[in-house]
Amino acid sequence: MNRFRRIGLTSLAAALIVLQATQLSIYAASNGGRSGNPSAQQPGSTATGSPGTDSYTAHCATCHGENREGNPPTVPSLLGVKQRLTDQQITTLVHNGKGQMPAFPEVQQAELTALLRYLGTPAIATPKPEPAATASVPGSHVSGPSAAGGAIFAKDCGFCHGRDAMGGESGPDLTSSRLVRTDRGGDKISDVVLNGRIDKGMPAFKFSSEELLQIAAFIHAQEAAAAVVKKGGRRGVEVADLQTGNAEAGKQYFDGAGGCVKCHSATGDLAGIANRYEGLQLEERMLYPRGAKSQVTVKLPSGDKIAGVLAYQDEFTIGLRDSSGIYHSWETSQVKYVVDSPVDAHVELFSKYTDADIHNLMAYLQTMR
Repeated sequence: MNRFRRIGLTSLAAALIVLQATQLSIYAASNGGRSGNPSAQQPGSTATGSPGTDSYTAHCATCHGENREGNPPTVPSLLGVKQRLTDQQITTLVHNGKGQMPAFPEVQQAELTALLRYLGTPAIATPKPEPAATASVPGSHVSGPSAAGGAIFAKDCGFCHGRDAMGGESGPDLTSSRLVRTDRGGDKISDVVLNGRIDKGMPAFKFSSEELLQIAAFIHAQEAAAAVVKKGGRRGVEVADLQTGNAEAGKQYFDGAGGCVKCHSATGDLAGIANRYEGLQLEERMLYPRGAKSQVTVKLPSGDKIAGVLAYQDEFTIGLRDSSGIYHSWETSQVKYVVDSPVDAHVELFSKYTDADIHNLMAYLQTMR
């Protein structure tokens, strides 16, 4: 019996939500439990007094480190960030936040310009780069273009896809990717790297043609090495492992006991989902759809109500973006609010799922093409 099926998918479901909660706790602890923008220099920081450095120290250094080194995989490195993102993309992240990162809409004009300029400067003390991790794949060997590509991949792609391209914090295992299998000479890989996949959370990167070929060479070297690993030795999960359920039973669960039809439709929001996600990506999306936008309605002391997309929440602060994109925040002790989180229904199912429910529901989702 496949090792993955023996561990039980309900255990996987529980592990995913515990991982998510742990990451949020790590972030909250490192940021003092709130999204405030400290004006005082953090202990041990090395601000030089320049506007860009001061802004970074005040808003970013607590999590991303004094030298922008980050703490992968929890917090990404910002070294070389302007090779990966445009100024506008960085500005959007600063103003809107993303995932565990709070928004800093007050960083504007001269301060924003100085911060962007600082993020484009080389690090004062760059840590010695570590070699790309390939030892975990028996028989793997990289040299020439693939070795150079491995160094680039480890720095810019390893945070999500793992340093060995076999899956990481949020990105899939590229050694079993359908796109990689059909890539010829880097044509498909280069297109994805240059244009990104914004719908899946992957930004676009600005690499030269030579660097793109090197990255593709490294990924294909890892793909070839992974292919010779004995069965059961991979970290990833094969798509076939998740195709053992009964689609008709899954439809009955979707329409009935699971309550999925209350929020979703096979011909509406889920139409074509099996073309957008496959295998473990699809299962993770089903169990806990990260990035789903929560709505919040805030009632002010005056009785007026403001509604919008939840932008930030902790025990001290509640923040939202209204329909015009304007950010508002209040102290939680001063207002009343109601959050409508679409992932709550998924979390509630964790204690109710059986392995058969998850297998069958997966089988049904894979018919939605």
